[in-house]
Amino acid sequence: MVRSSKLRTPKPGTPKSGSGVIASPNIWHWPEVYEEENRAQDPRGAVYAALREAADWTGRDVVDVGCGSGFHLPMFAADARTVTGIEPHPPLVAAARIRVDGLPSVTVTEGSAADIPLPDASVDLVHARTAYFFGPGCGAGILEAMRVLRPGGALAVVDLDATAHPYGDWMCDDLPHYDPATVEAFFEAQGFDLRRIDTLWEFPDRATLERVLGIEFAPRVAARAIRETPGTTLTVRYRLHVRRRPAGLELS
Repeated sequence: MVRSSKLRTPKPGTPKSGSGVIASPNIWHWPEVYEEENRAQDPRGAVYAALREAADWTGRDVVDVGCGSGFHLPMFAADARTVTGIEPHPPLVAAARIRVDGLPSVTVTEGSAADIPLPDASVDLVHARTAYFFGPGCGAGILEAMRVLRPGGALAVVDLDATAHPYGDWMCDDLPHYDPATVEAFFEAQGFDLRRIDTLWEFPDRATLERVLGIEFAPRVAARAIRETPGTTLTVRYRLHVRRRPAGLELS
């Protein structure tokens, strides 16, 4: 999936992933900057609105896989019956637990997309946003999501659309082996619906924008992106991929 192999040089002393978990190239190493990125993304809530249209979580049980520091957990908790954040990186698990302290419906648990520590058929929505474990080669994660979903439940994967200018141009420059058409064909073959969502990223100042682009791209491409971005706003398109667990589906 988007950015799955765009590994930045980690800060000295930063733990590397283990047990087959793919390390995040940004939030694991620069969580403070990634928090700034989260605040800048889609301030008008277009992605949330599209997600709610596809799989309304009101009164239902939600899992956010790869929840990071838990940025999206309070939003789900406002309407969901329960919310479970799943995150493999212990420092982010701790940060997410601090964020949701006082929200009794929210639990944060260490785990991965391929090993969700929940019972079969126990949730209604599995959400993963700009994550590293869905896309070509992620069959184990899809099967695990289908296992924990109730019949009629949905797996919703939100990623960045590399076919859209300008962010997609920078992505393709940074990841020359990444082929958006191949990724879309994979999701289609796996039974996912696709919706494209145009959004803005709005930063409070140029310094914040430059810090964020600096953790999203290698130095040469980050410099290009900064040079080609006037002001403090970016247009960014997302893709929403949704696959449902059919009623009566049995997994062996």
